[in-house]
Amino acid sequence: MEPFLSLIVPAHNEQARLPASLPKIHEFLTSQSFSWEVVVVDSGSRDGTAQVVRDFAARWSGLRLVQVDRPGKGLAVRTGMLAARGDYRFICDADLSMPIDQVSRFLPPGTQAADIAIASREVPGAARHDEPAYRHLIGRAFNLLVRRLTIPEIQDTQCGFKCFRRAVAEDLFRVQQLDGWTFDVEILFVALRRGYRIIEIPIPWYYNPGSRVRIVRDSLTMFTDLFRIRRNWRRGLYAPA
Repeated sequence: MEPFLSLIVPAHNEQARLPASLPKIHEFLTSQSFSWEVVVVDSGSRDGTAQVVRDFAARWSGLRLVQVDRPGKGLAVRTGMLAARGDYRFICDADLSMPIDQVSRFLPPGTQAADIAIASREVPGAARHDEPAYRHLIGRAFNLLVRRLTIPEIQDTQCGFKCFRRAVAEDLFRVQQLDGWTFDVEILFVALRRGYRIIEIPIPWYYNPGSRVRIVRDSLTMFTDLFRIRRNWRRGLYAPA
């Protein structure tokens, strides 16, 4: 039987964080009444990420390792979303900067009318903890560009926790073009133009050091990606697969 929830964890060089995160995920999921699976996607890690997942998978069922041979969060998420089997498919960052027990808020019945439910650090009711001021400033500057150039409707496109209904995930991730950090903007951009309903859910969010984002290089790439998304749309690259 296919699970109700698939939790997709993109992982690049996460040997240090997964040993703490996976037990928390397991404890939460085993306390729920619904069926579930966890799909960890190792995207070109050079450390022991894959072995950590294999060790955990040997001790509890419902955990799968999927590997791709090169890095890219967008690539990892797309691979996991299309490999998943759940009715609902939830992207979950490996650092659990959003407490795992918040996942329940992204599922029916509370989100029954939504096609996509995304975590937000900016809408009323959200709270940020321990985030350096400079990182918040950079994030808000990028979001301003996102709202000016692609998606004026959404306050926080980049928070790494998002839930998709099965059919919506399969529709959107099959046409995804970007393999890097800006995949969130791309997917939400296409979703809105497909007429899908997106809701933002305010969350408590805790800053964890060790971000994989390289501030200068990745910020420039993400900025140019906003124009790529618009160009891809004009060229018809997001037509239904």
